[in-house]
Amino acid sequence: IDIETCSGCGGAMKVIACIEDPIVIKQILDHLKHKAETSGTRALPESRAPPAELLLGLFD
Repeated sequence: IDIETCSGCGGAMKVIACIEDPIVIKQILDHLKHKAETSGTRALPESRAPPAELLLGLFD
């Protein structure tokens, strides 16, 4: 694995951190797993039209 080259675009990358503590690694992975499980359940806000004053004269 070449960690200094992006596998998507081939561009250069820099290592900004090296996490070796297994406890910290587990905490990060657990957080990401929890975030992935809950990301699809968040409801989008109700859609609405723009304020009427912005539409005045727009379609005249």
